[in-house]
Amino acid sequence: MAKKPASDLQNPAFADDDKAREALEAIRWPEGPFCPHCGNADQNKIARGEGKAHRPGLYYCAACNGQFTVTIGTVMERSKIPLSKWLLAMHLMGASKKGMSALQLQRMLGVTYKTAWFLCHRIREAMKPAKRGPLGGRGKIVEADETFIGGKSTSRAYKPPRKKEAVFSLVERDGESHSFHVANVKAKTLREAIVKTVDRKSMLMTDEAPHYVNVGREFALHGTVNHSQNEYVGAGEWHTNTAESRFSLMKRAVFGTHHSVSEAHLQRYLVEWDFKWNTRKTTDGERAALIAKGVTGKRLTYRPTH
Repeated sequence: MAKKPASDLQNPAFADDDKAREALEAIRWPEGPFCPHCGNADQNKIARGEGKAHRPGLYYCAACNGQFTVTIGTVMERSKIPLSKWLLAMHLMGASKKGMSALQLQRMLGVTYKTAWFLCHRIREAMKPAKRGPLGGRGKIVEADETFIGGKSTSRAYKPPRKKEAVFSLVERDGESHSFHVANVKAKTLREAIVKTVDRKSMLMTDEAPHYVNVGREFALHGTVNHSQNEYVGAGEWHTNTAESRFSLMKRAVFGTHHSVSEAHLQRYLVEWDFKWNTRKTTDGERAALIAKGVTGKRLTYRPTH
């Protein structure tokens, strides 16, 4: 009988800080360490600190006389959280299709709620793409649709209904998704997001909403379906069902996991949900490695997050 592969959660990097550091170095520095201070990548001018006088993972750069570790210049810089817990949190958030709450991460990592909450937001920062788009192209279809996320007004007899926030998504068929927290769903607001993200040679698919009429003329083809008349699939491949499926996953994450998402941080959650959709064909381990690669060049302190 063939031996079953070990679970990802049995990875020694999730329990040993030295193994975690080695794993992170292999991901960030596949061709050897480079100095984040001066950019030096000459391995002859970079030395590892040895002996008890040096903390583990410390490097020296002869080009600028600086010292650094693998966390310098990342969202993990100056963090007191052990690296093994960082990598485990990246894996857990990446592997949870509907997300993981800060309270759940608090229980699993054995940290305070404040630490878990901040950790989640810094990992979402690592999930953020370097740039958005372009989606689509010649012969490709991009769906555009909007929805509203927020608490329901039912069963809130003694509280005013929570404000619903507008979310706009652009989804390339069999491709990536980019979502935006928008102030409103007016034509001017949505057009700005569409033309900056979608290739004009694409075929744009929307519902019958009037705010798509003018921007639709700027693309190779504009197909619409009339949801108000219970039309969900029009001529050929005219539909927005892919975008609708994006919204269903988002709302399951809110209703089933987070329960409430603040207006101030909604865009960060959209980044996480887009990241998981865009990496849906990868394994959990590969997704965690992509998050670890994305930590570079991003700093997030508690004050702007809070």
